[in-house]
Amino acid sequence: MGNDTATLRSTAGRQISAADEEFVRAHTRPGPVPFVPEVRLHMAQDAIELWEVTERARGEIGLPPPFWAFPWAGGVAVARHVLDRPELVAGRSVLDLAAGSGLVGVAAALSGASAVRAAEIDAYAVAAIAVNAAANGVAVAAELADVLDGDGDGCQVVLAGDVFYERAMAARFLPFLERAAARGATVVVGDPGRAYLPRERFTALAEYAVPVAADLEDAAVKTTTVWALRG
Repeated sequence: MGNDTATLRSTAGRQISAADEEFVRAHTRPGPVPFVPEVRLHMAQDAIELWEVTERARGEIGLPPPFWAFPWAGGVAVARHVLDRPELVAGRSVLDLAAGSGLVGVAAALSGASAVRAAEIDAYAVAAIAVNAAANGVAVAAELADVLDGDGDGCQVVLAGDVFYERAMAARFLPFLERAAARGATVVVGDPGRAYLPRERFTALAEYAVPVAADLEDAAVKTTTVWALRG
């Protein structure tokens, strides 16, 4: 995309401008992800400051946190698991759901996935995914779309980090994941003990002590479990 702010990329029927990527680059710094140093992300230094900058840039108050600018515990755990066990995704098509920075999708691509899609509903997140994929030399197809009424469109593996943090969100994500599993997809999620994960529907695969941004969480380290949805 370069520095041509007039360039537009069509994504799932909507458009992401080069200005979105410039915003991501201007407010983050590239570096290795704590606990997943194989992956480099453009990360913000101060969550609250970036949150305020984002609201000013959008002209809106009460926006959700800039999920795309930080490695969240659930995604870090899934990325670590995928990198340690590449056979989970190698040679298979992957969907990174609610992708945020694209950390999980990048990890899947580095682990040999045949194709990686990353779905997000935030334009800055889609821009961040593109920036981060390029920083790691991998291909991740970022989509600005709410895909939760579907089933993953044939992707063989569905990966999601930390999507059960609110009741309303969980009520949409779980049916999507169950539909994906019902058609034969492998479904893996990361969760740092959120209240709305229906643990009875999942099997624990691994557990990690994940360092997190203390100003976004209630601790500097979160014990995070990687779960597989039972078919």
